[in-house]
Parts: sequence; C-alpha cells; structure tokens
Amino acid sequence: MIHTISNSALKLSVDQTGAEICSIKSIKSDKEYIWNANPEYWASHAPILFPIIGSLKGNQYTYDGNAYSMPKHGFIRYNQNIELIFKETDRLVFKLVASPETLSMYPFLFEFVITFQLIGNRINILHKITNLDTKEMYFALGGHPAFNCPINKGESFSDYYLEFESFEKASCNRLAEGGLVTDKTYLVLDNTDVLPLNYGLFEKDALIFKKLKSRKVRLRSHISDQYITVRFSDFIFLGVWTKPNAPFICIEPWQGISDSVNSDGHFKNKEGIIKLQPGKQHSAQYSIEINE
Repeated sequence: MIHTISNSALKLSVDQTGAEICSIKSIKSDKEYIWNANPEYWASHAPILFPIIGSLKGNQYTYDGNAYSMPKHGFIRYNQNIELIFKETDRLVFKLVASPETLSMYPFLFEFVITFQLIGNRINILHKITNLDTKEMYFALGGHPAFNCPINKGESFSDYYLEFESFEKASCNRLAEGGLVTDKTYLVLDNTDVLPLNYGLFEKDALIFKKLKSRKVRLRSHISDQYITVRFSDFIFLGVWTKPNAPFICIEPWQGISDSVNSDGHFKNKEGIIKLQPGKQHSAQYSIEINE
C-alpha cells in the first residue's frame, strides 16, 4: 500500500512494503525527484538498509558460533511485515519488530521505527532502533535514495554534478567482484567541492567515501536552477552510485559498510558496525531538501 502526505511545498509517497520512499513531487512545478524503479536499470526507489549494508563475504556471517545469511542490504528492503503506526497530514511512522523470519537471519530482538516528516521543502527521515534483547546488538544502517538525473527533459546525466559542503581531498576504496571493499584506494576529490557526474565514475560500482568533512551534498545542474540537498550529519560514510547509462543517481548516507575482501566473517568485527546495549535506543536522521 502507498501512503501519501503533503504540505505547501512537497508531496511525499511511501510504500509500506519496505517503508520505501517511492515519490517526491514538487507542489510548485509537479516535478518528480525520485527514480521510478524501472527494472530495465534498477527496480528500487530508496530502500532502507538494515541490519547490513552491501554484501557479506561468502554471503554469510557468524555470531556466537553460528552462521547466518541475509540478502544484500539486509531485510527491511521488500519487507511486507512493516506496520504503519501513525499518519497525519505531514508525517508517516512505520515499525518493524523482530519475528521468526528475521531471527533466522539476524539473532537479535529489536524494534525498528522510521519517521518521515515534511517540514517546508525538506523531508526528515528519522530512524530509531531499540535493542529489545538481553545481549548487545550489532547492526549497520543506511539510506539508498535514488534521484532522477537528469531531472528535466533536454538535459543529460553529465550536465549534473555533486557540490560538497567543504573542499575535500578524498579517496575511495576500490570494490572487488560482488561489492566487497578492497584496501586499494584512488583519489576522487582533489581539494575541490565539485564532483562532475559521468558514468565512468561508476565502472567499478559505487563510490564509497569514508572520511568526508562535508555533512551535506547537493545534486546540481549546469543548465537548470533546481537542486537537491542531502544532509547526513549522523552518518559517517557516504555512498554514491548509479548503473551504466541509468537516468538516476543515488546519494546514500551510511552507518556501516559492506564486508571487505579480508573480512573474518565475525559480525561484531565488521567495519563501522554499531553496538547497542540491551534496552537502549539508537537514533539517526538524514534529510532531503528540494530547492526550485
């Protein structure tokens, strides 16, 4: 079921399956900013990544002496057991709790709540994870929103660029087959705040930034005036990704990262893993802002 809220600036639609944003439209221009999930390129809009990001080495991990496996990016994506627990004109709240299905992949009792809040031309996406178990809980968390790029007819992907909040000298780790992270790095931003977009950037999969000073990034065009701002102060990693010749770009705030080629397979040793004590809650928010 699709749930839609709106205010004077934006109309937001979220699919209850996966609690996935499937549309962000401007009230002023009626422009659609979210990718339409055309399976010719990529059949998702903006999946939630939990409790892993990316791939597991060997498609499994171990915890407390037992082996588990789960799909790439975890099990919130495509999950049909998510409940809508609150809806008003400018806010949607969804919840998922541990079940026999999740416990077969992830041996922790948890509550996952995500809130989508419209405030003017901005959407705040707030995640709250509560450890309902009696043991320490381990997880990663991320967003994967895909934005139309180009946004307007008559433009091309290469007319767009990412504008970072700060000048950056930043490298990315090369990815191996299956999306595993290697130790090899290459320079992507050389004392600049601008990354021109071209498909060659993504020949080897996503760009993964680990140590950005910037806490926001904008998707801008050389031709048109509108832009999208993603603020991610609660997230230490940033992924940027598209498919070959696809008319979208993903700007992905992450807490956590895919397994490395050198991973020992132990869940608690994953890079960037979050550790949450019993009864405690972890909150993280990012936002999407549309300027026209």
